[in-house]
Amino acid sequence: MRGGIAMKKDNFNIMTNIKIIEDLKAQLLCIIGEFFRLLTKGNNVARDAILDCISGAIIILYVLGEKLGYEFSDIDHVAKSKLDLGIRAEDCVEKEGRSLSKLKRYIDTRRD
Repeated sequence: MRGGIAMKKDNFNIMTNIKIIEDLKAQLLCIIGEFFRLLTKGNNVARDAILDCISGAIIILYVLGEKLGYEFSDIDHVAKSKLDLGIRAEDCVEKEGRSLSKLKRYIDTRRD
């Protein structure tokens, strides 16, 4: 009988995780849509609203990755590797202002 209870609990956890993942995906789409909408408004856009969208998307992506079984440190490691690759390949974003190098330095030195 205990196996049946454990099976129901596992199924409940799986279904809960699926629901959370679907909700996170929907939230991410809404934030990206809001971000694009804000960008169409030009210079009159509130700085806080844009920062809210950017930070919200980053948080959702980290949590979504964790719900899919990835450690936050693994996500950071892969992001750093992608930055290194873009820097070495002289990606257009890197050529115009060294943004990838700046981000890599920031990630390497951040403490909190």
